[in-house]
Amino acid sequence: MAYDPQREDYQRLGLRFAHSLDGMDTRQATRSFAAFGRRFAQDRDSLPQSDADRAFHLVAMATKLIDYQLPFADDDQAKKLIESGHKLLDEAIALDPQCYDAIRMKVASEAPSFESFLDYLNDLADEVRTHCEEQLAEHADDSTKERAHLHADLAMRPYVRWLSTQAEHALICGRNKEALRLAFACLDLDRHDVADARFTAALALAKLEDEAGLDELEGRLKAWGTVRPANDPWFLIARLCLCFKSFDRLGTQHWLKELLDTFPRAAEALIRQIELPVGVFARLATVPYSEDELILAISEATVLLQEGVDPMGRGTISTWLSEEVSQQHPEAMLTVMAEQRNEQGRKGA
Repeated sequence: MAYDPQREDYQRLGLRFAHSLDGMDTRQATRSFAAFGRRFAQDRDSLPQSDADRAFHLVAMATKLIDYQLPFADDDQAKKLIESGHKLLDEAIALDPQCYDAIRMKVASEAPSFESFLDYLNDLADEVRTHCEEQLAEHADDSTKERAHLHADLAMRPYVRWLSTQAEHALICGRNKEALRLAFACLDLDRHDVADARFTAALALAKLEDEAGLDELEGRLKAWGTVRPANDPWFLIARLCLCFKSFDRLGTQHWLKELLDTFPRAAEALIRQIELPVGVFARLATVPYSEDELILAISEATVLLQEGVDPMGRGTISTWLSEEVSQQHPEAMLTVMAEQRNEQGRKGA
């Protein structure tokens, strides 16, 4: 359910276009709105929009470069993508000095450490919330319930993303209780949890070894009925780690089996344990129950998997997981080893 900036760009202009049709007769308004999709795709500049809308469009373009192309680029491509992405963000801020998505993304690329970036986010959080609440109040009395609901949702999204980023970086920095508090603040603002803050909460609860808290979170989400069941990889990994740390071998094996049975090519992903860059706009969007989703969850769960240090310098759970899956699925281990040899060969060449 992660944020899709291209879709949000479409929603923002669609809402503004709908307001521009107020006062038209129904037939003329319907005919005009029918052409909106074509105009958005082919002649976006002809649509009514503010500088804030134009700035968000630049943010959407920068997100595509930084979050979805940069992680897979070689060194030469990466430099060009970073330059292009930063230029788009600078243009967005010039158009709208209160484009907090662009500001947050730009600072993320320049901060000298995760801790300094988190401190910056904490310092500006109240300012971002105030701005978003002012935007929310602008159309609180919209003529239609549907438009009012969409406006309220779009108005608060920059703040929810800000909070979600705070929670993720608090977890990275080892501030687990702070991460939990911020993740719950996201959930209080959006029970549909488009920011996927519950995933951060699940990892923080596992870090705190709070099994009862994880049970309570699952119960709350189930009662709301607004998100998918808690059989996503973040919750499954959190459960596995809790069992591992409490020396519950049967429980650990149970949750490992759930991961292996639920996700395609799970064995290879659990052996590799690739660590990905953190999404700058928001948590990366992946298809539920896909291999990509599992890879992303494993990467974010590094804070759990790398706890403790074994004789090889890896985290205790990380080493156990890789070795256990390799023993259960030797064909997956051979696949990963072949990939590593090929990668080393390419680097050598």
